[in-house]
Amino acid sequence: MLARRIRAMRGPHWLALFGAVLLAWAALIAMAVPAGDSYARALVETLCAPSGGFWSTLTMWALMSGAMMAPTALPAFATYEDLGSQTATRFGHLVAGYLLIWLGFAVLAALGQTVLTRAGLLDTLGTSRVPLFSAALLVGAGLYQFSTLKEACLSRCRAPLTFFMQHWDEGPFRNGLRLGMDCLGCCWALMALAWVGGVMNLGFMALAMVLMLLEKLPDLGRRITKPLGVVLIASGAITAFM
Repeated sequence: MLARRIRAMRGPHWLALFGAVLLAWAALIAMAVPAGDSYARALVETLCAPSGGFWSTLTMWALMSGAMMAPTALPAFATYEDLGSQTATRFGHLVAGYLLIWLGFAVLAALGQTVLTRAGLLDTLGTSRVPLFSAALLVGAGLYQFSTLKEACLSRCRAPLTFFMQHWDEGPFRNGLRLGMDCLGCCWALMALAWVGGVMNLGFMALAMVLMLLEKLPDLGRRITKPLGVVLIASGAITAFM
């Protein structure tokens, strides 16, 4: 049913959204080039390193947030359209509110990366240099999988019809903000694992996006959230004692 609904997303507003996501992924792929390419590697290091400026790091995190998180919200966006808000303007306001929350996360992540790099915990490419720091991130993300906050956010993301009917009168932009906040509550800890898997590691980004999408599915999501937490905690323990 979900696959059929996604295939029906052919309106101009959907094409614009898909185009923006593809452009974000294309930019990330262009940045995540083989280390042997000295010119491309210099570009990546310039974008990631504190010397490259806060705005460069923010651009990288904003691209990651848009490329990874917008696809996970497709079921909610489709539900909103099915409720009768099919005009491009209202849909655009919904998506704008959603992405504004993730832009805020990108600002915090860029600030955090700058501080952590200067503290010597991350290298110039935004990857952890300290095993204990990696272990702490993994264990923290694993424990968060069992938290009541994560469960509450996931429950709303898994029931977008109920979510929108409860807040319909607030309008599309505020609905987008609320949806973005719930999505952030679901996924921020997994996104922070980019500092373990590699900020510009395409494999990590793809895997994280798929896991976050699956977690939001009503039936399958309930079966993987806590097992994923166990895997993350175990990975953190192994990393700490390696």
